[in-house]
Amino acid sequence: MKANHIPFLETGFFSALVCDYLKDEEQLRPFHTGVPSFDSLFKQAQVKEKNFPATIRKTLCASFREQYKGLEMGTAVTKNLEFLADTKTLTVTTGHQLCLMTGPIFFIYKIISTLKLCRQLKDKFPGYNFVPIYWMASEDHDFEEISDFVFRGKKFKWNNNFGGAVGKIPTSGLKPLLSLFTQELGDHVNAEALKKIISDSYEKATDLSEATRIFVHSLFKAYGLLILNGDHPALKKHFTPYIKEELEHQACEKNVSGQIKELKKTYNPQYKPQVNPRDVNLFLLEEGQRHRLIKGENGFTWEGNDRVLSSEKISKWVAASPEKFSPNVLMRPLYQEVILPNIAFIGGGTEIAYWLELKSHFEHNKIPFPLLILRNSALLINPKNARKLEQLDLTLKDLFLNRNSLINKKVRQISNIDLDLSHFKKILTTQFDALGALVDQTDRSFEGAVKAQKAKQFKGIELLEKRLLKAQKVKLKDQIERLVILHEQIFPGGNLQERVDNFSEYYIDHGSDLFDFLIKNFRPLSKEFSIIES
Repeated sequence: MKANHIPFLETGFFSALVCDYLKDEEQLRPFHTGVPSFDSLFKQAQVKEKNFPATIRKTLCASFREQYKGLEMGTAVTKNLEFLADTKTLTVTTGHQLCLMTGPIFFIYKIISTLKLCRQLKDKFPGYNFVPIYWMASEDHDFEEISDFVFRGKKFKWNNNFGGAVGKIPTSGLKPLLSLFTQELGDHVNAEALKKIISDSYEKATDLSEATRIFVHSLFKAYGLLILNGDHPALKKHFTPYIKEELEHQACEKNVSGQIKELKKTYNPQYKPQVNPRDVNLFLLEEGQRHRLIKGENGFTWEGNDRVLSSEKISKWVAASPEKFSPNVLMRPLYQEVILPNIAFIGGGTEIAYWLELKSHFEHNKIPFPLLILRNSALLINPKNARKLEQLDLTLKDLFLNRNSLINKKVRQISNIDLDLSHFKKILTTQFDALGALVDQTDRSFEGAVKAQKAKQFKGIELLEKRLLKAQKVKLKDQIERLVILHEQIFPGGNLQERVDNFSEYYIDHGSDLFDFLIKNFRPLSKEFSIIES
């Protein structure tokens, strides 16, 4: 395997907001902790070390041990769990939904980015330990987003009408779908290893949280990844004060709305928030369902229910059963940073965008705001397609052009005639300059006629240039067809490969060597997109 890298900013696949964040635009600086660097991460480690309570650390370690009960942890996970009890241990966290078979491969890139950064930090600052965390979004209730994955262009979809927190979904009905999928894997040694992981996780677990933990743990236990389910009574107990304040004072809505207003004022008047806050940014977990809480005049209600809970009643619920309350997308980051000794969050562009709305809410709650790191991205190119790219003389930057721009560039490059007709415009300019000399010798009405004819002729040249390009596309249709097929294979549906393909497509060829290669070549602080020839 071979790796090349190009800057994120040159790919054209990231939003203006994320690009400005990567460029450290001054107008965005009030809304984050600083540019991620080894120096800023070290300073953040010092801050979090001083501000993370020993009582929460103790609960966190106990919760991990409880959640890993019955699993063979392995040496690296056991060591990191032991480190976590030490005040000199900090975490780097990534999070993701419980997508079936991990969903698109960018999930793997999140994990690899987190593992690599922890290794780099340990090398730089040996006085600290840095533990990689995968936060399972087990309380999310958007089943549609997690219900399918794509293998070699074929979609495998789990049909289920479960409406509650996805972590509680029983996996008992998955066997027929996974049986169809495993038939596609073949019988290579890596395929057989993957089949066993599927059997040990999705087929033996009782619910999706357990299945996802076993599956991801099986892939990454050798690397020391710790997997946390925040849907845990003891952990939620430490979040009780923040739940109460949200119910009583709706602090999140006030703080986030204020920061959105400041972003529009300071950064960009056209700024559009990634997520708009609700009046109450909490859900109620009850009888397997996740209900959005709504504050009314007489207390709290939730969608699809006429029942009203008084403020006094709901306060008692919080005190007695904080696990009944689930933070939404804007409160979950606060929950994460309350219960983890965390210094950095690694996420995709969408996640970075909504975290940029949250700093004032963290300051209000006196919780250190972590450094935000855009996860590594990668494009995996198999040997066959690598040869085609070489034959077509395409550069790495060419790959990231949209399809039409790439075709136009290639047609101009391989044509045996000049498709640029601008030299005809120069000839026309000389001729119309000569006509212009007559303007002063006759009535001024002639000037208007000359200008109109000049504009018409120039427009005609531009139209002819487009027609010439179109004609060449017809003549070179075989070459263009090969280019289009290749582009579709590398960018399925015009999307980044990492947002479509499941990791299994590449794992069956390389096994864990793929992870080792990515860890070796990813550079989480370098703001790069990796192109991997596999």
